[in-house]
Amino acid sequence: MMQGRTLLSARWVIGHQDGRHVVHENGVVVIEGSDVLHVGAGFDGAIARRIDYGEAVISPGFIDLDALSDLDTTILGYDNGPAWKKGRVWPESYIKRGPYEMYSPEELAFQKHHAFAQLIRNGITTALPIASLFYRAWGETVAEFEAAAAAAEALGLRVYLGPAYRTGGQVTDNSGNIRAVFDEARGLAGLAGAADFARHIDGTAGGRIRAMFAPDRIETCTQTLLQRTAEIATEMGAPVRQHCSQSPVELRLVREQHGCAPIEWLHQIGALQRNWLLPHGTQATVAEFDLIAETDATLVHCPLVSARHGGMLNSFPKARAKGINIGLGTDTHPADMIVNMQIGMMTARMAEGMEAIRSEDMFDAATLGGAEALNRPDLGRLAPGAKADISVIDLSRTLQTPDPVQTLMTSACGRDVRDVWIDGRQVMADGVIPGIDAITDAARAQAQFDGLIAKYPDRTAGHPPVTKIFTPSFERAEP
Repeated sequence: MMQGRTLLSARWVIGHQDGRHVVHENGVVVIEGSDVLHVGAGFDGAIARRIDYGEAVISPGFIDLDALSDLDTTILGYDNGPAWKKGRVWPESYIKRGPYEMYSPEELAFQKHHAFAQLIRNGITTALPIASLFYRAWGETVAEFEAAAAAAEALGLRVYLGPAYRTGGQVTDNSGNIRAVFDEARGLAGLAGAADFARHIDGTAGGRIRAMFAPDRIETCTQTLLQRTAEIATEMGAPVRQHCSQSPVELRLVREQHGCAPIEWLHQIGALQRNWLLPHGTQATVAEFDLIAETDATLVHCPLVSARHGGMLNSFPKARAKGINIGLGTDTHPADMIVNMQIGMMTARMAEGMEAIRSEDMFDAATLGGAEALNRPDLGRLAPGAKADISVIDLSRTLQTPDPVQTLMTSACGRDVRDVWIDGRQVMADGVIPGIDAITDAARAQAQFDGLIAKYPDRTAGHPPVTKIFTPSFERAEP
């Protein structure tokens, strides 16, 4: 209603006109209900509340297609490898004793709530959660995703939810020989549970919670699982996200299993469709990029986590030139989409040169690319009728260029996100999320993470102590 209108103003507003983002200097955004009513230089109508952010950019909220939803274990591998020696691949002895859940249901519920809050803190307004299965008994459970839905609803985050499932896993011997192990019945049961969850969760929380399907890595899924997933997801109009083309081990296992490359196999079995979202693509061939373009699937670029481990997409400009829709995923801690974009810019220029990409190309991927992937023309933009999903990024403490997007790419980070609005609701104000004590929340997360690290010897080849799994940067000084 008119009396509920809120007007936001700032030095910079990134609006949307004629199918592309535009910049309004000294602009305003008017929110009415859950939607954007007006974007421009001024507004003459009645307003109930005004907020002037000053030296800031009012931006469409970021869309994270591979959003961290646990306490990230990938950071443990930053200086500690190879993965099979460091608890990132189950040893045969762990398989024999029986994999077990390393977190309690209460801990799983907390980590989702904690991670969702971190997404909001970084200006992410729409998220497709991703979590590691390395510390799970097999897949994710419907019960934990019921808790995830409750957390998202309470925090106000817009999410696409679905428990990850798989028909296989990886196991290593004490010499690092990695092989695949399968239990198709268990995986198909996981899909059945995920489908039931999808049908009852889709459209809840006023439409902010939608369903997705999350078959795990391509080398851990059988043909039957993926074909059934494709059928159910197409029927529901839900996205499917599957990690593929990200490691040499994956490429070897898929070639041993199917005689071809990962994305080629998805295409051969008829699974690769427009609603398929594909993180990371760093090992994809030219022919596989052509298949992604042909099927209108989405490439989910995760530059920060890839670069941390020495990888990069080859390349963002080449993929765009083929007409591939590209969205972004954070997939690691911190869930800093601004830094993620910056690393994406750097690696693209390393691959193709300075002139191959500009700041607006990466910003489009973090906003419009995600919206296109989800078939949501009401997201990823600030325009009349779009959802009022807004991130306000403070620029008062940084050296600003003459352009706000270029300033984000050169001088800002997630910690500069000041306020966040989702569906017209202010879910963070001045860095504070209602109901969360940031200090207490962080301490609980650290204690839970420390407890997981203590369990690493159980699932590490040879079962060395924690001090041998995670070696220090420098020798520890004696007290």
